[in-house]
Order: sequence, then C-alpha cells, then structure tokens
Amino acid sequence: MVKIRLKRTGGKNWISFRIVVCDIRAQRDGRMLEELGYYDPRRSDEKLDVARLEYWVGNGAIMSETVKDIYDRAKAGKSKQYGQPDPYTKKKTFKKGEDKQA
Repeated sequence: MVKIRLKRTGGKNWISFRIVVCDIRAQRDGRMLEELGYYDPRRSDEKLDVARLEYWVGNGAIMSETVKDIYDRAKAGKSKQYGQPDPYTKKKTFKKGEDKQA
C-alpha cells in the first residue's frame, strides 16, 4: 500500500517537511518513491505538484490529513507563500492602558 505523507527535514528547533510518496511500511524519514513538494510551517511556505499527487491518488495512494489540507489549499490557489502573512493565524496585540470603546 502506498501513502502520501510528510517526511521531516531540517535541524533541531527548525523543522520543515517534504511531501513524499512512500510505502506504508517504510519509516517516517526512510525510503521514498517520489517527492511531490515541501511544507515549511515556520516560514509559512509550501509548494505541491498537484498533477503528480492526483496521479498517485488515482493509482490508489492514500493522503494523510495534513497533506489533504495542503492539497485543498493548493487546488484552490491559496497556498502559503514565503513573505506573505499567514491568513490562518491571528496575532493579537495588547497595549497597556488602552480601553475598548463600544
């Protein structure tokens, strides 16, 4: 059985992932059949070869949940890109002494 999942790369406290096709019995960072893209959560950057992913899914490969989310964003044209703010996270700014007026 073939699965499309994330393969961990990068150093300690600086994690990034590759989106790979591999046998379900292979280790997480082990032998892979093909690399389809990458995902870097720290820099909000991702890239995916949608055509190749659809080929593998058509041949019976199963996607992990995270890869499915990345695929949905890539197909909709809303992939995360380095240098652009991430619309999925909301940063709150708190200033001391500021009151909310309703």
